[in-house]
Amino acid sequence: MGAGKRGLLTAAVTVVCAVTVLAAPGTAFAAPTPTPTPTPSASPSAAPDKDLEAVREKLDALYHDAAVATDQYNAAEEAADQQSAAIVALAKKIVKGQERLADLKKRAGAAAAAQYRSGGLPDEAQLMLSDDPEDFLNGAGRVLQGQRATKGLLEEMTRTQEDLEQYADDASAQWEKLEANRKAKAAAKKKVKKQIAAAEELESKLEKKEKERLARLEQQAAYKAQSTWLDSGILDEINGKASAQGKKAVEYATSQIGKPYEWGAEGPGSYDCSGLTSQAWASAGQPIPRTSQEQWKQLKKIDIKDMRPGDLIIYNSDASHVAMYIGDGAIVHAPRPGRTVTIAGAGSMPILAVVRPDA
Repeated sequence: MGAGKRGLLTAAVTVVCAVTVLAAPGTAFAAPTPTPTPTPSASPSAAPDKDLEAVREKLDALYHDAAVATDQYNAAEEAADQQSAAIVALAKKIVKGQERLADLKKRAGAAAAAQYRSGGLPDEAQLMLSDDPEDFLNGAGRVLQGQRATKGLLEEMTRTQEDLEQYADDASAQWEKLEANRKAKAAAKKKVKKQIAAAEELESKLEKKEKERLARLEQQAAYKAQSTWLDSGILDEINGKASAQGKKAVEYATSQIGKPYEWGAEGPGSYDCSGLTSQAWASAGQPIPRTSQEQWKQLKKIDIKDMRPGDLIIYNSDASHVAMYIGDGAIVHAPRPGRTVTIAGAGSMPILAVVRPDA
């Protein structure tokens, strides 16, 4: 990572995180020792820190549930888009099949009319009535070819009709799936809004000083988790260099710093966590699944010690959050509602797995 990029990350961490910094070249992204600050005097109505810690945990749970519901919404939306595309493709096949069937019927009708004009007499009778047996035999050969062709037409008509019936059945099944996913999408949307509304209501009840103390508690929790992760010595083992595509993905993701989190968003003005990572890799020419859970399921798992910039870190036991590793123990991610795309410590949340889009 160049000095210019490192400086950008340092500034972003200082301004946005206020708890971790990107160190000088050659050192790891580590949480600095916090400077002790005087504890402000609490007003009689202010909640003690233990109550605020309970509030913090409650907010974490609400936003976590909102993230899970957001993943469900995104998955339902992606499935609905795929089903809509499948229905359109099937409709085109049905139109072409109907046109083909009409043409086959027309040709079969013409063949039947030609046979009718011949009088429908048996070949033996036509031979006896013919003035020129040789001409008859030549004509009989052409009739035989015509009969074979007619048989082929009838067989193709049957196959085309069977195809049309299958297309109709497939379209009906896709419509049923589409309707189910629309309902799932609506249910997930309702749950997301409910969880976010509950979190916002909880925060709205806090006084200004309580909100400031709550922010410090959040910072301390992230600092503690990052410090524990770094103290394990894991960063000494991580020295992978980004691939060409990985560099492009990192450039895209870091250029979105400061843009707001919005559930279900894929840019360019706002993002949710997997919207940011999927769009970053799409910009690098590598499409990946839309949701954090599918990114975890479908992309290749990588040992943390083999991690390199551009890899994705999946967080929480239910894969409800994802971030992009950018090197030096840091990630860029879209955290949650009310926050912006920012830089944080890679170990500031419980890691489930690391996956590589361009493995």
